[in-house]
Amino acid sequence: MPNEIIILLLPLSVIFVAYILFFIARVKKCPSDKIMVIYGSVGVNKDGEKVSARCLHGGARFIIPVIQGCRFLDLTPISIGVDIKQALSGQNTGIDILGRFTVAISTEPGIMENAAERLLGLNSAEIEELAREIIFGQLRLAIAVRGLEEIDADRDMFLEGVCRNTEIILRQIGLRLINVNLASVNLSLE
Repeated sequence: MPNEIIILLLPLSVIFVAYILFFIARVKKCPSDKIMVIYGSVGVNKDGEKVSARCLHGGARFIIPVIQGCRFLDLTPISIGVDIKQALSGQNTGIDILGRFTVAISTEPGIMENAAERLLGLNSAEIEELAREIIFGQLRLAIAVRGLEEIDADRDMFLEGVCRNTEIILRQIGLRLINVNLASVNLSLE
């Protein structure tokens, strides 16, 4: 009689342990230097619309098998060198700019979701190239509406305008501007 009970309980206990191990394996932890993007069927927002992804910065979540998946976005800052030659100012003079912009994926709610939708499948080189194009475009635009004298007269205002406009565009794709350092803004000699 006791042997029959052991024989009956042994497969049940193996199944129970396997179930527990499977459950534990589906709990994913998010390190502090990443954003975990949970996608698939993740629920609805306050308006009742389906949400394409949920973002988590730190912590852990249970990922429902078959229905959900997860991937990570790296929060490591990206440093982008800026070396623009002969950007045309408002007075049709060429201006050279040398500097460095530092950007990273934002952890701000709402902006993280933008990153999940627009950057999830990209590697860091592709994200850097996308940010570089935005930065170069905003710098060229800021130069085009000003002259060198205006830029030289109030460099802080020029830099503030560039940062403000660049930040607005970067937030739309899920990035944030961490630092800007313009080493030189000079009249082009070429």
